[in-house]
Amino acid sequence: MTLQSVLDDLRKLPGTGAVIPVIDPVTEEPITEFTDCGPEAVDEAVSRARASFESGVWHAMPGRERAKIMWRIADLMDHYAEDLAQLDSLNTGMPLAQAQMIVPTCAEFFRYYAGWCTKVNGTAHEVQMTGGISGAYADMHAYTLKEPYGVVGLIFPWNGPVFNACAKIAPALAAGCSSIVKPAEETPLSALLLDRIIAEAGVPEGVVNLLNGYGYTAGAALTAHPDVEKVAFTGSTEVGKEIVRASAGNLKKVMLELGGKSPVLIYDDADLDMAIMMAAMGIFIHSGQGCVCGSRIFVQRGVYERVVEGIATVAKNLKLGGPEEEGAMISPLISAKQLTRVLGYLDEGKRDGVEIVTGGERLDRRGYFVQPTVLTNVDPATSRLYKEEIFGPVVTILPFDDDDEAVALANDTTYGLAATAWTTNLGRAHRIAKRLQAGTVTLNCQLVFDHAVPFGGYKQSGWGHEFGREGVEAYMQTKSVWAQL
Repeated sequence: MTLQSVLDDLRKLPGTGAVIPVIDPVTEEPITEFTDCGPEAVDEAVSRARASFESGVWHAMPGRERAKIMWRIADLMDHYAEDLAQLDSLNTGMPLAQAQMIVPTCAEFFRYYAGWCTKVNGTAHEVQMTGGISGAYADMHAYTLKEPYGVVGLIFPWNGPVFNACAKIAPALAAGCSSIVKPAEETPLSALLLDRIIAEAGVPEGVVNLLNGYGYTAGAALTAHPDVEKVAFTGSTEVGKEIVRASAGNLKKVMLELGGKSPVLIYDDADLDMAIMMAAMGIFIHSGQGCVCGSRIFVQRGVYERVVEGIATVAKNLKLGGPEEEGAMISPLISAKQLTRVLGYLDEGKRDGVEIVTGGERLDRRGYFVQPTVLTNVDPATSRLYKEEIFGPVVTILPFDDDDEAVALANDTTYGLAATAWTTNLGRAHRIAKRLQAGTVTLNCQLVFDHAVPFGGYKQSGWGHEFGREGVEAYMQTKSVWAQL
């Protein structure tokens, strides 16, 4: 399947709603277009998923056989790796080399979770209680079963299309669920190829069902559907709250990986050259369009000026450009809407007297590019750009004096997705890790990941965990069984 064939196939998909253009964020020109699938398509997809689940064609298949099919998905992803990378690079504007690094990680989701197909088991319990309605418990046996939820809706965002798709589809398959997959309307390209790969690998018809449409149409219909038992969503906190409200009809279970305003603490004893470079890349990579990007940096006062200058120097020297521009390291924002949002925060900051050390403007060229921006003199109590998730290449840097002040500043947020501390004092590092209110804390490193390590948020950054054992169990429910012997 060639890149052009994916673009053509997307255009041919049936639908009853509005025609949705897919825009190249580098050129601002249309790549292709597709039709919103419409509410009837959502009902049909849920019905197919329900039928496949009730038939047992997937979840009743022996775990070893499901694992073989998931390995085939991974092998096919390796075969189509360049196509997947080119699609995501074209669709998001990210450097091709970045997309090429991501795709092998995505394939490994299926290999990793293939192993769990034969390893998720319930537990036997020795009954300890005495007495009870039926008398003694001496001859009682109790155990638990792990069973798939059934039909699940998987909704993922535009900032890492194929990565986010695989992070949800792989554990849902391992758990035995049937799913409806809904990519962001901005980035539908790689999801279409992935859907073809899943079918080619031998996943039975109806087990994975792709829907394309707007969030407020297809996404809303999916989250409110009475025959969907669970929704797993990655995206903004605002939309996450809407999904919670929509799930109330049948009290469907919800897993949410939401926004962040991640703090980075840099101490005066840190390896400053490394801390400066990693903190800069930790916010400017992908133009800050990452939920774990470190958008609030706090620096111990003795090295504050050096760190501000260092991060600003990195920002000034990062080349922005499209996938085919030599030396380009930083991609554009995804859309005109996102560009307007980011520039709006910057304009408000200028009116409030924020100091712009570097950046702060749209790049003078075609495409949705915003200069990597370093801000100081920000009021933590009143500044919206300090408090709210911008999802752009914008970082605020403030000084601190001691651990207590650093932790207080870091935790003063409604979010709690990730946090980082840079210090060579390992005792301090681990003490700080316990005090930071975040689902992931990195010490002397940033933007690290492993399929086996759970990922989730504190506070308004989400519910539940992805990756690892927690990731597959998120798509399963526990049944307790009692037996009189």
